[in-house]
Amino acid sequence: MRILLVEDDEKITRFVEKGLDSAGFAVDTAATGPLGFEKAFDTSYDALVIDIMLPEMDGFSLIRRIRKHKNNTPIIVLSARGRVDDRVKGLEAGADDYLTKPFAFSELLARIQALIRRASNVTDPVVLTCRDLKMDILKRRVFRENNPIDLQPLEFSLLEYLLRNKNRVVSKTMIMEHVWQYNFDPMTNVVEARICRLRDKVDKDYPNRLIHTVRGAGYVIRDPDA
Repeated sequence: MRILLVEDDEKITRFVEKGLDSAGFAVDTAATGPLGFEKAFDTSYDALVIDIMLPEMDGFSLIRRIRKHKNNTPIIVLSARGRVDDRVKGLEAGADDYLTKPFAFSELLARIQALIRRASNVTDPVVLTCRDLKMDILKRRVFRENNPIDLQPLEFSLLEYLLRNKNRVVSKTMIMEHVWQYNFDPMTNVVEARICRLRDKVDKDYPNRLIHTVRGAGYVIRDPDA
C-alpha cells in the first residue's frame, strides 16, 4: 500500500513516515501544497494524508483542487486546527476524515486502514486469505495450513498487495509503486528476487502453488480452485 503525506513540519513527517514504513506502507512526502498536488497525480496512492497549514497552498485548497480534478483517493486531514468549523470545512472540501494534532500514531494508522478498506470494498477488515493461506493484517501474522510463516516487513507488504489483488495480475511497475519506497529502474530484478524469496516461504513446501508468474504481464496470487 502506498501513502502520500503532505506535511511541512519535518519532525512530524519523519515520525509519520517511520511509523507507516514500519506498518508496511510505502510513503512519499511533499512539503508544500503545489508539490502535494503534483505528486497526487504522478502516482496511484491508496490514501493521502494532508496537513492544513501548508506553504504556497493551504490544505483546504489542495483538497478542493484534488477533488475538482476527479481524484477520489481517500484523504485524511492531519491538522493542529481542531475547531468544529475547521473540521467541517475540511470534510466539505472533500476530505474523508479529520485527525487533530497532537495525535497517537496508532489512531492515525487505524483511520488510514479504515479508509482504504472502505475505498476498496474489503468486507473482512482483519484477514486476507487465498485457499489455505491466511494473513492477519492487524496482528501481522501469516499462516498456511495453520503453519506460521515468518516474513520480513517488505515480504509481508508484498504478500499483502498480492492478496488484496487476488486472482488479478499485477505488473512489476504496479508492485514497485505500491510496495517499495522508490521508483526503481524498470530493468532491475529487485521484484523478481523478492517474489522468489516469498515463493520459498509460501509455496515451497506445499503441493499447490499460489504465487504465479504471468509471462510478459506480471504476477498473481491465485486460488487453484478459482
